[in-house]
Amino acid sequence: MNTALKVAVFTSGLALAFGAAYGVGHAVGSTPAAGRAHQAHDATAAPEGRGGREEHPVGGLQISDRGYTLSLDRPVVPAGGPTELSFRVLAPDGKPLTAYQPAHEKELHLIIASRDLTDFQHVHPVRAADGTWSVPANIAKAGDYRVFADFVPAAEAESLTLGADLHAAGDYRPAALPQTGRSVTVDGYTVTLTGDLTAGRTGRLAFAVSKDGRPVDDLDPYLAAYGHLVVLRAGDLGYLHVHPNGAPGDGVTEPGPEVDFEATAPTAGDYRLFLDFQHAGAVHTAAFTLTAGGGAPAATEAPAPAPASSESAHHH
Repeated sequence: MNTALKVAVFTSGLALAFGAAYGVGHAVGSTPAAGRAHQAHDATAAPEGRGGREEHPVGGLQISDRGYTLSLDRPVVPAGGPTELSFRVLAPDGKPLTAYQPAHEKELHLIIASRDLTDFQHVHPVRAADGTWSVPANIAKAGDYRVFADFVPAAEAESLTLGADLHAAGDYRPAALPQTGRSVTVDGYTVTLTGDLTAGRTGRLAFAVSKDGRPVDDLDPYLAAYGHLVVLRAGDLGYLHVHPNGAPGDGVTEPGPEVDFEATAPTAGDYRLFLDFQHAGAVHTAAFTLTAGGGAPAATEAPAPAPASSESAHHH
């Protein structure tokens, strides 16, 4: 499928979102609502200029933004198995936020990633009437984690991606950044990546899904798309979340075997890419490590030629 995609950072607040936020999809929409949904997923949509800051800022690096704060009820949890995570998003007035705009079929997308980027979970918590969100999560090993909340407040036109630290008590043994090739296997599926990340330049990322040597051309719709991509920058876990521009049922977008995205890395360096796709009723996550190269160097202005003398002018 050759549908063009635009990057969206996982709502300033999952990516995300590699900013949309969960929603990082920079897609073209014909209505204000569609525009809001995609802005919510595009961290690269608001360049910050050249004053030493990234022109393609990532989300999830702040626990508070624009007056909204992510508040975890328990920032320290036991490691080794299932645990219940609960949290609230505090509005600018200090009260729990209870009014959201749905984006990609959910009011809020939650990403949980270990600091060493070996563990990744994309879950959808349930909100109580008082604004408290809760969700079961499997924190299998001790260590430091980052929790990303990607959402669009009902009173806002753009999405937010907020991030908070989560600590799992126990014997912590950090792992090196996983190294992958261009093909990975997950749950019997082979996913092959083509394309590259380049700092400051938009590029195409395409993921082809196959099983038992055959292309999978009947992917299930999952959260209003055939694939969701979250990109996390190694080191600080800066979040980008990318979505395809096409949508199931639009008459153009095919259900595989290829899912395309367009993404812009904010800086050169290593990134982890997590692709969620659904087939035969089950969701699978394929993880890649990709190094973004530096963008093309800025053109150097040649010095102005010295004024020609009358003699040289005569000779020329």
